[in-house]
Amino acid sequence: MKIHHIKLDPSSKTALEALISVAQTDTGQAKVCADFLLAWHNPDENGGFAITDLWGLDAELADACTKVFQWLCEHSVYPDELGYGDEMKLIWTRWRSHA
Repeated sequence: MKIHHIKLDPSSKTALEALISVAQTDTGQAKVCADFLLAWHNPDENGGFAITDLWGLDAELADACTKVFQWLCEHSVYPDELGYGDEMKLIWTRWRSHA
């Protein structure tokens, strides 16, 4: 996949990387972060994201989801086009490969 010319602004990049980092762990919040990211990556294959799942996140992670969502409203790009393909594969393997 080609890397897109659009770059994340620093606060959106920090938010996305926080979600990716948590999604690679095994907590309840990790599943919500993973579901959010995987719905962006490929909603047809990975399932959608229930907005009410945000209630299961602490304020910092909920804000990170909001920041990434807000950024995505202005940019039509997938995570692998931003250089996060390997991270998304790891998250998919952890949360979806044995489903």
